[in-house]
Amino acid sequence: MAKSKKLKEYDPYSLGNAITKGDIWTKLSMVIMGAGLAAHKQVVKGIIVLAIEVAYIYFMVTAGVGAIGMLPSLGTMEQQKVWNEAKQIYEYTAGDNSLLILLYGIAAIFVTVAFIILWVLQMKQSYKCQVMLQNGHKVPGFGKDLKNLFDGNIHITLMSLPMLGILCFNILPLVFMISMAFTTYSKEGDHLVLFDWNGLENFGRVLNLNGNIGRQFWGVLAWTIIWAIFATALNYILGMVLGLIINRKDTKGKSFWRFCFVLSIAVPQFVSLLIMRTMLDRDGAVNAILMNLGWIHEPLPFLTNAMWARVTVIVINLWVGIPYTLLQVTGILQNIPADLYEAAKVDGANAWVIFWKITLPYMLFVTTPYLITSFTGNINNFNVIYLLTGGAPTYVGDTAGQTDILISWLYKLTIEQQYYNIGAVIGIFTFIILAIVALVTYRNTGSYKNEEAFM
Repeated sequence: MAKSKKLKEYDPYSLGNAITKGDIWTKLSMVIMGAGLAAHKQVVKGIIVLAIEVAYIYFMVTAGVGAIGMLPSLGTMEQQKVWNEAKQIYEYTAGDNSLLILLYGIAAIFVTVAFIILWVLQMKQSYKCQVMLQNGHKVPGFGKDLKNLFDGNIHITLMSLPMLGILCFNILPLVFMISMAFTTYSKEGDHLVLFDWNGLENFGRVLNLNGNIGRQFWGVLAWTIIWAIFATALNYILGMVLGLIINRKDTKGKSFWRFCFVLSIAVPQFVSLLIMRTMLDRDGAVNAILMNLGWIHEPLPFLTNAMWARVTVIVINLWVGIPYTLLQVTGILQNIPADLYEAAKVDGANAWVIFWKITLPYMLFVTTPYLITSFTGNINNFNVIYLLTGGAPTYVGDTAGQTDILISWLYKLTIEQQYYNIGAVIGIFTFIILAIVALVTYRNTGSYKNEEAFM
């Protein structure tokens, strides 16, 4: 078994074989890319590869080398004011911009890595064509390779553009953001144009319970977890109860009731949240009605008291989240085998036992991935928090409000307060927390351990 696996993994056209066993043209491809391909009957492909090499060299000479070379310092020259004798005015010289240096440097590294991959591939392809010619086989031309991209290798054609988009708009910005966490890039000390690396200092500030930022981080993290647990659990439990009630045989007008609850999904979420915010304001409709009825003598602090505001966002989130759970539960309930219920009733099980022994286990087995995504979505539920309370109330001197969760605090730190380095650290910690929770939870569920069966 081990021997067959080793033979299976052996690559006769590896880079090592190309370098050691390749002919003069293959070895020349180490310096002049595409030379081996052109010499081995793949002229068009060789020209394309050579053109890419020329473009890469031009890019590195004009911009890439300088960008990578300035990465260790992120620039040192500040903007200076110089007197222009001819114009009799002061002019400002353009200093280094650390943000652009960091971005261009990372982009140049990505381009270099892609170029190295292309270099390896063209070496291996050149050696493969060499072996084919030595064995008397015909090397496929460019036209056949191009045709194959729309036939046998259609997956490469279809996935190339999406992968390029992921690389440019996901991976590159992610690496750029992570790098920012190790710098002094913030309005503190006027480090918005010219900043430097500071190692793990930002991580220490965030994790330090005695510091202002650290104290706020641990408080926001605790509230974020509490919020996510309550928002996920209550939406799931109440949506499940509502689904069971509507799907009972004795319930009349099932479609009508589903329509009433699902109608809230049709209304844009931000509209519902802004209306709720207006209604729950100190001078809003709810307080006005309660005071006119004589039930209260002063406005209730729905959005101004920390505890009231936290309970309010959890309750309002039910209005937004329960309909989604209702739709999930409805489909699952209709697919539970009726034989299970009939057999349970024959054995004398009541409705409560049937729910705990059949309905709930079946639903948890199917919806565990949905629960994990719901928990993740609630940790990143920016809309409900920001549109309903704006993170308020906020104590004097704090950058985070009492209802802020990590994602809304991250928005404030970066967009409103320009603490970009601290915001990057918060983003990294948020990703780590979500990744650990999702992976550990899912790997310990029946949905992962026993994918092919329910019971």
